[in-house]
Amino acid sequence: MAVAKNQTFIESTQYEWETVADGVRRAITAYGDPLMTVLVEFRKGAVGYLHRHPHVQITYVQSGRFEVSIDGRKQTLTGGDFYYVAPELEHGVLALEDGVLLDVFTPMRDDFVKA
Repeated sequence: MAVAKNQTFIESTQYEWETVADGVRRAITAYGDPLMTVLVEFRKGAVGYLHRHPHVQITYVQSGRFEVSIDGRKQTLTGGDFYYVAPELEHGVLALEDGVLLDVFTPMRDDFVKA
């Protein structure tokens, strides 16, 4: 069962995981206007390729170690760290070890929700 828009209570068994790249999968964990959270799991060496979008993004590094690139700047972050991405800034990550990111977007990512 998938998580529904504006769902009040979400159990982890309701996440629908989808593979989005080699060694990378994501699950929408909660969403509604204007906010969305998404878990993203990475295997060591997996890449979240450089991209940009009109959404504000804050990411919590739940576990692992990542080289994070934002607007040409790089920094290594580990579990417990955060990063902030303003709209339209190019950003991406390289997983230096297995890890999980929790992405928060505003407005919600309509492009992530299956019609």
